[in-house]
Amino acid sequence: MDNGNHSTENWLTMYRLLRLLPLVAAITTAAARPGSKPAAKPTPYSNVVVFDPPSNYTIPRTLYARNEQLPNGDLLATWENYSPEPPIVYFPIYRSTDFGETWSPLSEVHDTANGLGLRYQPFLYSLPERIGRFPAGTLLLAGSSIPTDLSSTQIDLYASHDSGRTWKFVSHIAHGGEAVPDNGLTPVWEPFLMAYKGKLICYYSDQRANTTHGQKLVHQTSSDLLSWGPVIDDVAYPTYTDRPGMPVVAKLPNGKYIYTYEYGSFFGTSSYSFPVYYRISADPEGFTDAEHHRLTVSDGTAPTASPYVVWTPWGGANGTIVVSCGSLSTVFVNQALGEGEWTEVATPEAYSYTRSVRILSEDPRMLLLNGGGVLGGTSNAVTVSVMNLEEALADL
Repeated sequence: MDNGNHSTENWLTMYRLLRLLPLVAAITTAAARPGSKPAAKPTPYSNVVVFDPPSNYTIPRTLYARNEQLPNGDLLATWENYSPEPPIVYFPIYRSTDFGETWSPLSEVHDTANGLGLRYQPFLYSLPERIGRFPAGTLLLAGSSIPTDLSSTQIDLYASHDSGRTWKFVSHIAHGGEAVPDNGLTPVWEPFLMAYKGKLICYYSDQRANTTHGQKLVHQTSSDLLSWGPVIDDVAYPTYTDRPGMPVVAKLPNGKYIYTYEYGSFFGTSSYSFPVYYRISADPEGFTDAEHHRLTVSDGTAPTASPYVVWTPWGGANGTIVVSCGSLSTVFVNQALGEGEWTEVATPEAYSYTRSVRILSEDPRMLLLNGGGVLGGTSNAVTVSVMNLEEALADL
């Protein structure tokens, strides 16, 4: 018996049933309210501006855009915000109620724990299950508290119980040294959150083992969001100067997880390059022994730098894995659970440093792409596009 195929079919059946619930609710409401309109659906659009910073912002102005879709369908966005200091920097929260076609400011997340500034690498996450006293639907934000002189790093966790309108500090996750990506220094970077079996996993990049690794990838877990367990390695290469970074994880329908990252290395040359690699494991806390794979397509194209991965049930029995990178405007898709060929697909959204992607909950074909600009950019802004994967792949 092929348990993997049955797991995939069960996953897709469950997904489709869950997607029918809003439709049933909408039909019921329409019957109760004659003349009411059916719920809207997302449609493709290109390069909507979420935030265009004022001219007095410090270069790169904006960077590292992230977003989350709430249970009610609203989209929230945040980013690294290079406003002039003082006052200390913060993470803006903007909201869209129309699948990203228009945006307005909602709130600001300030560094109430350390008073240093919420400066780098925000990540938004709506809890899909209760963890400790935090119910499903609690909105979390992890990010790096860093002073203006970049002398320390602190990954902290904040929570909102009102869909992002107000925020409270929850806990310190990890503390590190100077916020400069040089071997021999000890910062912590780039948090990514995922709930798993009543725990929250925080994956991040870690330079603190600086006598043995320039940088490695690790995670910690918490069962209450207040205290955090020991640091566990996920990716660590034996060559000191190797720098795996920027971890992102997505669940696949066969119960396994795909873990993407950039693999910074000299690769026998005199300068660093950062090809996109991935690992697949049945245990989202057990990537360290999983085989690594470089993501390439048959024509030799190989994405590099700051990847982001999502999975959608659209695209056949296995659904579709979608990977974005920081060097190309295209995305890379795979419909074989990470095995075999990858296909390069054009998108309407320009490449950005660690551009994020999301499948909109209303339609598994709709891919949202969210960028905050490029490193050193003098005209960066936060933008978003939505594309139809079915149409894009049909055009190939």
